[in-house]
Amino acid sequence: MTTTWHASTDLVSRYADGSLPEADAWSLEKHLEGCTDCAAQVSAAVRETTAGVVLTDVRNLILAEVTRPEGARGSDMCGSAAWAPPAPTGPHLHKHLRTHLKPTLWSLGPALRGTWLLALLSVTLGALLLNRAAGYEGARTLLLTIAPVIPVAGVALSYGRHADPLHEITSATPSGGLRLVLTRTAAVLGVSLPAVTLTGAALPASGAPGAAAWLLPGLALTLGSLTLASYVGCRAATAVTGVGWGAAVLVPALAARGGPLTTRLAGQLAACFDGAQPGWAAAVALCAALLAARRNAYDHMENR
Repeated sequence: MTTTWHASTDLVSRYADGSLPEADAWSLEKHLEGCTDCAAQVSAAVRETTAGVVLTDVRNLILAEVTRPEGARGSDMCGSAAWAPPAPTGPHLHKHLRTHLKPTLWSLGPALRGTWLLALLSVTLGALLLNRAAGYEGARTLLLTIAPVIPVAGVALSYGRHADPLHEITSATPSGGLRLVLTRTAAVLGVSLPAVTLTGAALPASGAPGAAAWLLPGLALTLGSLTLASYVGCRAATAVTGVGWGAAVLVPALAARGGPLTTRLAGQLAACFDGAQPGWAAAVALCAALLAARRNAYDHMENR
């Protein structure tokens, strides 16, 4: 098969990063069947992407496993528990941990990096600086106003094809779907809950609720967002949850009269947090039950 054209550098780059329109990608892939030079160029470009690096590691791990002697393969590869590898010690321990921790780190990766983590640090450090440097007494109130939607945003920014270059691959594995979502949710909560709560505790109360008062509301909103995402997708569910929380807190505070806005916000937060903890606990249980009932919907969310 002969070719009359070659792919440009821009075309190859856009194909590698996934920004090339689908019709153009199909045309390029058809061209690669008969053009060795372009195929090599595309292969090199794809290997330099984040997904290419990870897939190379996966390929190397698989090749290392399948080329080992038959009797030396692990029971998870051959389906038998007749052989068990010895416990790693000394210089083999690091390699063992790296091999077995890699899948976990890949699944957690998008939850512990990127825009959300930077936003979390900005919010917590900004609240501290606002109080310590500027002497603003309402910093805890402002922090608690946005605290319940911080983990919601973190989950939305760590799951889906818009956040994870390997989403379509990982979602098709046995560890994909709801299990992957809950793994990344746990990572987000594990970082945001102590960070925001400790920051709130370091700020003066100034009429605001306790620093830990937002934990149940934050958990309820996170689970509610995940449940809603099974119907409309993560980004839409996050938008609905965030706007709903903002309306529930800001609208009554803006409509109230008397005193500065932070004082009115503190009163509204006290009503939403301190006086409604049993209701938030019930919402957590209800959302968890609904999410379990909708778990199969996450097996078909590749494009959301």
